[in-house]
Amino acid sequence: QSQLVESGGGLVQPGGSLRLSCAASGFTLDYFTIGWFRQAPGKEREGVSCISGSDDSTYYADSVKGRFTISRDNAKNTVYLQMNSLRSEDPAAYYCAADYALIVQALCNFQGSLNGMDYWGKGTLVTVSS
Repeated sequence: QSQLVESGGGLVQPGGSLRLSCAASGFTLDYFTIGWFRQAPGKEREGVSCISGSDDSTYYADSVKGRFTISRDNAKNTVYLQMNSLRSEDPAAYYCAADYALIVQALCNFQGSLNGMDYWGKGTLVTVSS
C-alpha cells in the first residue's frame, strides 16, 4: 500500500527545535513535489513549506521563513522539516503531501482537501509549551 507517514512531532519548549520526517512507502518520492502543511484547532490549514521534485527549489510561508528548513533525501525516500526557534503560534497537526503535477508554490497554496493530492499522510502533532 502506497502511503506517506509523518513522524517526529512532540512537546518542545518555546525556542526549541524539532525535526519532522515524511517517509514514503510503496512508491518513490523522486520527482514529486512534497509539501508540509499544518492545521491548528479552529484555524485554517496553512502550507508551511514545499520542495520541488525536479530542482529542489523551495517555498516557505512568511510565518516560518528563517526558522524552518525543508529538505529531501531521495535515497531514504524521506522529506524532512527542520523546525527551529519554535513559537507559541507553531503548535498544530503537521501533515505532508505529495503531488506529481503541482509546482512548489501551487502545492503550498493549495486550498482544497489534501485528498486531492496524489498522496498524503495522517499527520504528527507538534506542541510548544513551557
